[in-house]
Amino acid sequence: MRRAARWWATTLMVAASTAPVSGQHIEWRSYSGDSGSTKYAAVDQINPSNVAKLRIAWRRPAVDPSLVKLDPTLTFSRNFRATPLMIGGVLYAPNGVGLVEAFHPQTGRTLWVQQPPAGGPETLRGDSTRGVAYWRSGTEERLFVQRGETLMALDPKTGRPYPGFGTGGAVSLRHGMEPYRWTGAPQVCRDVVIVGSSMSDSPPNKEGTPGDVRAYDVRTGRLRWTFHAIPREGEFGVDTWKNDSWRYTGHANLWSLLSVDEQLGYAYLPLSSPTSDMYGGHRPGDNLFSDSLVCVDCLTGKRVWHQQLVHHDLWDYDLPAAPVLADITVGGRRVRAVVQVTKQAFAFVFDRVTGQPVWPIEERPVPRSTTPGEQTSPTQPFPTKPPPFDRQGVTVDDLIDFTPELRAAALEVVKNYVIGPVFTPPSIKTAEGTKGTIQLPGSVGGADWQGAAFDPATGMLYVPSIAAPFVADIVPGNPKQTNLTFTRGTREFPPAVMGLPLLKPPYGRITAIDLNRGEIVWSVPNGNGPRDHPLLTHLNLPPLGNPGRSAPLLTRSLLFVGEGDPIMVARERVPPSLPLSLAPSAGDRTFRAYDKATGKALWETDLPAGTTGAPMTYVVDGKQYVVVAVGSREHPAEFIAFSLP
Repeated sequence: MRRAARWWATTLMVAASTAPVSGQHIEWRSYSGDSGSTKYAAVDQINPSNVAKLRIAWRRPAVDPSLVKLDPTLTFSRNFRATPLMIGGVLYAPNGVGLVEAFHPQTGRTLWVQQPPAGGPETLRGDSTRGVAYWRSGTEERLFVQRGETLMALDPKTGRPYPGFGTGGAVSLRHGMEPYRWTGAPQVCRDVVIVGSSMSDSPPNKEGTPGDVRAYDVRTGRLRWTFHAIPREGEFGVDTWKNDSWRYTGHANLWSLLSVDEQLGYAYLPLSSPTSDMYGGHRPGDNLFSDSLVCVDCLTGKRVWHQQLVHHDLWDYDLPAAPVLADITVGGRRVRAVVQVTKQAFAFVFDRVTGQPVWPIEERPVPRSTTPGEQTSPTQPFPTKPPPFDRQGVTVDDLIDFTPELRAAALEVVKNYVIGPVFTPPSIKTAEGTKGTIQLPGSVGGADWQGAAFDPATGMLYVPSIAAPFVADIVPGNPKQTNLTFTRGTREFPPAVMGLPLLKPPYGRITAIDLNRGEIVWSVPNGNGPRDHPLLTHLNLPPLGNPGRSAPLLTRSLLFVGEGDPIMVARERVPPSLPLSLAPSAGDRTFRAYDKATGKALWETDLPAGTTGAPMTYVVDGKQYVVVAVGSREHPAEFIAFSLP
């Protein structure tokens, strides 16, 4: 005990007070700018006339040097997911090991660093998360951060834990059979703080822990409510789990981010697929509330309304992004809407009070599974407006065809796979037959955690997306290892064709949607893509787009978007035969500002690594800054801030 105390005697508090507040400030008080996840700031000091003058104002490593001094052997992921908050003239963000750091918005200088738990150097180990949450009532204020299996409440002025919250400022998030983990960001609604969870996509058996969503009292840490992502006996929706499969099925968790409407007191939960994500013969039925947008009362957790966007999921088409709260005008009627973008490249638009679709949703027939024991839903929901913001399904007309040789090679590759429209089910991989189903968008395609940005002045929604195919293959389960009849296979990306993607470009794009009319206004490739490949250079091609997970940032006149970094792709998902640059999360180091009215790129800069976190902006003492997290396998993770000279 004494040894641990001596080890922690070196204080991590660099400063006990925040930066002074003076002059004009525009804050960024929530992970996505506001609790409605619009990623919008009503500021345009940086605008089309001067954006070309942007330069780096400061840089900051993902982990403060004071922590590294405590443990020189400290290592951490370079997939740095964090987005800072700016409140009261101070930036707050989780660092590369999940502890909160406060730093100066004009210089990046450290103000304080959260102390790790007592116990020795091993307590420094941790992973980055997307962000922290802030709550204030009168003179009371809290920062909330989830790290590992713990939710903590901190004093924003000092970084010290609030002893009245849980035990010593922390509550345990461990529930059920699985260890708790999450890389999202807590969300405050009134006087509760809400958290989701991350779970394995590949459980060993059909049994699993349900991905229940929980809310805790912001002052005491007491558990206020639990929403059952998989209904229990007697609860609404349990009849959608035939053969009592609700009793053992797990997941349907909230792995991404949520949004809240403080005025209504509602939280909007985008839930994911149940176990297992590519075979569901053991869970017949539509399987509520998997793949559903669920509106709950913030103070009670009671369901207000829900909409299931994928029935009986076999495609890993969980809802991947925070729903966007958007006030729009449709047919002369003002609508308080909520927009859910999806992996299958839909933007579903609902009245966020009632849950009714703003435009009709049609249940359309989809291909049926040929896998023994599988009971696919005969239909899936398709919104009639807006149109899909990226391609859906695969035909031979989608294969790369820049040259006759490329076309012939692509046709040869696709002979080994099942192709078809969106919602074509996974297929059994065999030694002599098919290698699986080429799914487009893939399970990491369409929209992902980066979500969308919304302009409340114009009603425009901006969606970065990924046109990345994915091989959905399943194999018979080994009875010695699993009680699943079929398990997912290698889940590889389709083979490269002479070093190029199997399908036509664009491989990544940005789409602007007028939500007042439900129409696409413009769509542009995001990035150059492989246009400089030796087989293509003589063709003088336009930008082909990069398939990167790139989050948007919107101001009054500009749209900032990076291209993502390949580090966001798990290595095991990229087979040795496939270059990492062709993987669905591959991107490049370029960070751009687009004219949001036209999609024209007005400024770009090459960063030392690709973007890994969502960018944010703020104004302090009358000066605007833009901050983004970067990292790669070749470059340490850091924050980079831009401003005008």
